[in-house]
Amino acid sequence: MGHQLAFPMYAVNHADADALRRAVQHLLAARGLAVNDAPGVPETALLAHWQQPDLLLSQTCGYPLVTQLPDVQVVGCFHYAAPGCEGIHYRSVLVTREADKHLTLADFRARRAVCNSPDSQSGYNALRRLLAPVELRDYFAQVTFSGSHRQSLVNITRGEADIAAIDCVTWALLQRHEPTLARGLTVIDRTPLTPGLPLITARETPPEALRTIREALSALVTAPEYRAVCEASLIRGFSAVTRQAYAGLLA
Repeated sequence: MGHQLAFPMYAVNHADADALRRAVQHLLAARGLAVNDAPGVPETALLAHWQQPDLLLSQTCGYPLVTQLPDVQVVGCFHYAAPGCEGIHYRSVLVTREADKHLTLADFRARRAVCNSPDSQSGYNALRRLLAPVELRDYFAQVTFSGSHRQSLVNITRGEADIAAIDCVTWALLQRHEPTLARGLTVIDRTPLTPGLPLITARETPPEALRTIREALSALVTAPEYRAVCEASLIRGFSAVTRQAYAGLLA
């Protein structure tokens, strides 16, 4: 029987995300780990997907990892080539309309923020930590949740919100694939670096399978035949890391 494999977090371009999944599926199968050929995971079903006992490999966000997923094992983290990334670390960009490009975050007190989700590191927790100890709801006149980084940008463009923290990898991918979406928007600041989106496997995955997954991901980022697949998804490396790397997200 096969296991679940998905890369749901940066699927801005579905063809590129599917190519990445198929490449990893091939590398795992070559090492004796069968994977189900499953469809994409809807955003509304992500938490259930991450908790499946037959999950072989998926990608989650650091904040739900430390707040809602105590039992999954961390496989590692990709290195991304997007501006703002360094090794396994990434950051968020603070995006607003071009008309507000001269402002700083302090100028947005009592204005409207939009976040993709309350369990997002890049869209919610990163912004929250910038303003701590003040809570978002006390700093901004309004805090809304859009459901996705893409929709947050749409809301700002429409004038329904004034500022958002956007994952820098998502921002780079959207600029590549949907350049009109960023038209009229600008980056006014960046958040501090934090560990990037963790790759995870189920608690039930045995140690030998975990080692095999890490070997396959290392091969993905080094084998010439997968260079185009990685470049399309802005992936340029992989490091094996543990849950401990994400402990600071709760500070």
